[in-house]
Order: sequence, then C-alpha cells, then structure tokens
Amino acid sequence: MIRNTILIKNAQVVNEGTIQNRDVYVENGIFKEIAPQISAKSADLEIYDAEGKYLLPGVIDDQVHFREPGLTHKATIATESRAALAGGITSFIEMPNTSPQTTTVEKLEEKFAIAARDSFANYSFMFGGTNDNLDEILKVDHKKVAALKLFLGSSTGNMLVDDPDVLEKIFSSTDLLIAVHCEDEATIRKNLAEHKEKFGDDIPIELHPVIRSEEACYLSSSQAVALAKKTGARLHVFHLSTAKELELFRNDIPLKEKKLTAEVCIHHLWFSDQDYKEKETLIKWNPAVKTAKDREALFKALLEDKLDVIATDHAPHTLSEKENVYTKAPSGGPLVQHALPAMLEFYHQGKISLEKIVEKMCHNPAILFQIEKRGYIKEGYKADAVLVDLNAPWTVTKENIAYKCGWSPFEGNTFTSRITHTFLNGALVYKNFKFYEVKNAERLTFNR
Repeated sequence: MIRNTILIKNAQVVNEGTIQNRDVYVENGIFKEIAPQISAKSADLEIYDAEGKYLLPGVIDDQVHFREPGLTHKATIATESRAALAGGITSFIEMPNTSPQTTTVEKLEEKFAIAARDSFANYSFMFGGTNDNLDEILKVDHKKVAALKLFLGSSTGNMLVDDPDVLEKIFSSTDLLIAVHCEDEATIRKNLAEHKEKFGDDIPIELHPVIRSEEACYLSSSQAVALAKKTGARLHVFHLSTAKELELFRNDIPLKEKKLTAEVCIHHLWFSDQDYKEKETLIKWNPAVKTAKDREALFKALLEDKLDVIATDHAPHTLSEKENVYTKAPSGGPLVQHALPAMLEFYHQGKISLEKIVEKMCHNPAILFQIEKRGYIKEGYKADAVLVDLNAPWTVTKENIAYKCGWSPFEGNTFTSRITHTFLNGALVYKNFKFYEVKNAERLTFNR
C-alpha cells in the first residue's frame, strides 16, 4: 500500500542554498508543510526519524540511455529506473537512440507507454532529430516532451545530423530546447583512420582521447553555439569534456536568462586519462575522458556556474561487449546508482558544498527544462526526496550493483556517504539497499 501521509522528523534539509533542521510533512504525494517542528497529524501517519541525516530533493538526471526498446539485453526502463532510485535519482530524461529510434511522434508515444507501464522513477524523453525528419520535429508538443536531441558526433550511427543546411533549418524552426552531443565527425574519422593504420583494431585505449580529441569537441561545440546565436535557438550542450570549450559559456547571468547552457557528467569529473591503464574500456565514453587538467578546469567551471548541470549519461553495455578490442568496444557505461555518492565524495574532499550539489543536480535541471513542481523541497511541490547518511561507508560490489549489465566503473570503490531512503511522489521506494516494488512514478510535466 502507498501511504498518502508521511512525516520526516529532524532532517537537515538542503534546499535553495541553505541547510536547515526541519520536519517535512507529506500528504497525497505533495510537500504539505515544512517547519522547525511538526506534530503527528493522524494515527496512520508513517514517521521517519532523520536525526543526523540530510534530506535532499530527488535528483533529476537530464541524460540517460535506458536502451528500451530494442537493446534490452543491455538494460530496460524498468531495471535502470529502479537502479536510479538506489542512487537518489527520482526523475530521468531518456535519449532517443534506441531501436527503433525515437524520431517520429508515433515512436515517442510508444516509449511513453512503456515507461507508464514499467518505470520505477519519474520519466520523460527527448525527441531525436535527423537529417530528414523536420516535419516530425514540428509535430512535437513542447509542453509534453523534455527537449530535442541532436547528435553532432559519430557515436550514434545514422542519427548523426551532419548537413549544415538541415541543422540551421532545425535551429530556426523549433521552440524546443535543443540538446546536443558535440564532436566533429570528420576530425574523429581522420584520427581513427590514422590509428587503425598503425595498430589495426587493437588500438591502445589510452589513445581514445587522442582520437576523440579536444579539437573534435571544440570544433563541434563552437559551431553549435555560433548557430544558436545566429538563429536565437535555445541550446544545451551535453557532457563537456575539455577546458577549451568552457570559453563558449557565460556565468554572469542567472540560469533562467541563459539561452546557451552546458552540462558536465560524473565520469568527466571523476576520471582522467591516467585511469585508462587500470579501467581500460570500462571508462570508454564519448566524448572521451581527457586529461587531469581538463578535469580540474571542468570542476572549477562547475563551481563558477559556467557549467549548469551535473548528469550521468548513463549508457550501459554488457561486460562482454565492453571487453572487446578498441574499435569493437562500445562507448558508455552505467552511472545512475553511483552519481550522487560520487558527488558526495567530492563534498567530503572539500571540493564542493552540499548546497552546490543540490543546485546542479536538482534545482538547475528543473529550471533548465522548466519541469513542473520538482527539484526542490518546497511546499506545494511533488514529494521526491532523498535521505543521506554522510558517514555510513559502503563498497561497490557485484552483489549491490542494481544495473542489468551487472558491472560498474566504480566497482571496488568505497563511498563515505550512503543513500538510506528514496521517496518518490511521497512514497518510500528504496531503503538501505532494499527496493520496495512500488510503481509510483509519474510522467514529468513542463511549465512552458
């Protein structure tokens, strides 16, 4: 049974730049009252004592690949949304490069139907743009869909949008936020051909950031930004990986006023090219994990608000797929379960505050995508929340990995902080490595 009323007592509530000791009362899936002290209002009230713990808004992940339909040997909406709850992610926005791809309104609605039936977390999807589907793009109701996704890099095969005239037409024709993967296809193909000539298919993995280079990233992202400025389009650049790209973005105006925004992913904040030797293809992502200097520049830009959002780009593959030689090993890895614990580790290292983590993982995705009534612990908002014990160490093992693929690049890592409870629309859905098989998810709505 899903309880309609819960009371969380004595929580350190992290919200809108403050940390305050508060009681939080939830009724019918909504934050009803937040106050220094709230007494029990009914006999059947479920009370949670959060003494010593921190209550964060549910994390909103704006970039995941849950592989359904068509690639369900890797993952499903059910398995990965469940894993997300273990990581404190209560809402996700999923990408269109499934099979079939989400490039028609019909296929988009089919995916929404799967999520309505199977998702354990709140959900929305991006619509995919191609070189020849402008008519379909113009049919999309921007109040019902998170954004338009364009792949300007080669990692997605025939979803690559590489016709300049088509790109300008798309940018000029839609009011949807346009989210882009930026890597220059011609540069990557040239670099790959040179390395294949030297090494064959078994290219050393350390050369991945040389092949998918800083030049490839900057060339593509700078062109996308220039086109957005020319057309007035609203542009969000996914998973920045280089220091050089940071010059394209501003931090002198509020997020609500920005027409050009950018995101950084967990793996680009955590790993560097020094980790390829140990992790090999497990940390093969597109864009590539680059130098420690790039990583430090990204972190600095995050703190200085040139980077607006932290996401995962969760993109699982089976271990047998990842263990192939370089040219055959797919890029991407699973991250939703471990993203928030990783960011909390940076908090323990003194690199970032809890308030800034909440801003970048909860508040800002809600602002950027104009998500209705989520991303905050505020009266009248949907009761998505995460209780965290900052001093309850645990080690990532095969036994506690929730992804369908069964592995993590963090395997063997000990995190200092533990997600003890996840609440979704007012219901307890996860507690201390135990899932409550409650389908309480809702489709995200947008205030546009």
